[in-house]
Amino acid sequence: MCQATVYLNGNEIMKDVLLVEPVPEGIRLVTFFEPQRIVRAKIRMIDLMKHKVILESRLETEGSDEKNREVEGIDTPLDRA
Repeated sequence: MCQATVYLNGNEIMKDVLLVEPVPEGIRLVTFFEPQRIVRAKIRMIDLMKHKVILESRLETEGSDEKNREVEGIDTPLDRA
């Protein structure tokens, strides 16, 4: 099988990932047995030989406050298409 392990900012966040898909909210990760997850991140590197996907958090501006904050990720329900 060709599953990958996904890392966010150097930390392993999900194993046995079958699908990595860019969506407007970030990156959607899908496995066989866990709920799908959307991570507010961007793809930094995909290493197919080592089955690794390396993500890094996106920086977002919060309202009128001009400070940037790091967004780790959010879980989403399975019925989301």
